[in-house]
Amino acid sequence: MRAAVSPRYGTPDVIEIRDLPKPVPKAREALVAVHAAAVGRTDCGMLRPHPPVLGRLMVGLLRPPQILGMDFAGVVEAVGDGVTKFKPGDRVFGMLRLRELGAHADYVCVAEDGYIATMPEGLPFEQAVVCEGAFYAQACLAKLNLKPGDRVLVYGASGAIGTAAVQLAKSAGARVTAVVDTRHVALARSLGAERVVDYTKEDFARIGETFDGLLDAVGKTTYLRCRRLLKPGAMFVGTDLGPYGQTLLLTIWKAATGRGRVTVPIPRNVPGFVDMLKARMEAGKFRAVIDRRYPLESIANAYRYVETGQKTGIVVINVR
Repeated sequence: MRAAVSPRYGTPDVIEIRDLPKPVPKAREALVAVHAAAVGRTDCGMLRPHPPVLGRLMVGLLRPPQILGMDFAGVVEAVGDGVTKFKPGDRVFGMLRLRELGAHADYVCVAEDGYIATMPEGLPFEQAVVCEGAFYAQACLAKLNLKPGDRVLVYGASGAIGTAAVQLAKSAGARVTAVVDTRHVALARSLGAERVVDYTKEDFARIGETFDGLLDAVGKTTYLRCRRLLKPGAMFVGTDLGPYGQTLLLTIWKAATGRGRVTVPIPRNVPGFVDMLKARMEAGKFRAVIDRRYPLESIANAYRYVETGQKTGIVVINVR
């Protein structure tokens, strides 16, 4: 099978398309012929860890996983012993856990009890590689403890996490204010944002409103700038270190003292997550936002584009 192999840490230039043996499913695994995958910030962060020392401690001291890729959509080709939920021919989608990975290849083995589900009827494969951004968005929203009618601000509502957060918060009954640049205003409205702030024309931190929670989906703002936007007791949730590491430092402070209003959630196992996402998609409450598409042979270019930090939604790898 073809696979995008990362033999060492480095720039996307280190990625090689190699011919590797097709994997054989173990007990309770399904072998999936991958039709579509995605390149996201997790993949880029594993190829070129940031910060380097901490990243390597989490991923691997000497080299990254041989084949990266979390999101997948494809067709079950074979199943291992004991598999009861899936059969050959099933169209499936999902997300590989960090200790698994491997979606940037023609085939991947997925644990039956992992993040995998049958696809919504008639959905194209490329529209199903949406789990990574939604998974991180859901982890952040869970920290905000939003109730129906609560107001939430999503800063950076145009990337994979941001577009997912707007839709998931909206489907949960929250009233969403999205902060984006001019070219993404219409997109944010189409995803369900009640109000959209164009940060190139207006200072979002001075819009005269307060919120029950704030999600920085791109790691580019700070609690200090946003604190006026928060109602008493409301949380600021980040998805990255934040400028100069401020978000991480305040998260450590909260963990150490039990005080503070800033956190970066550590994603945990969420049973039924892909089934929940499938139900939202079938109900018309969640959809993919696709920026660019690349064939597997050009996956290094996909990494280069994602590393610019300017992508909208997801970047798809068309494997088949």
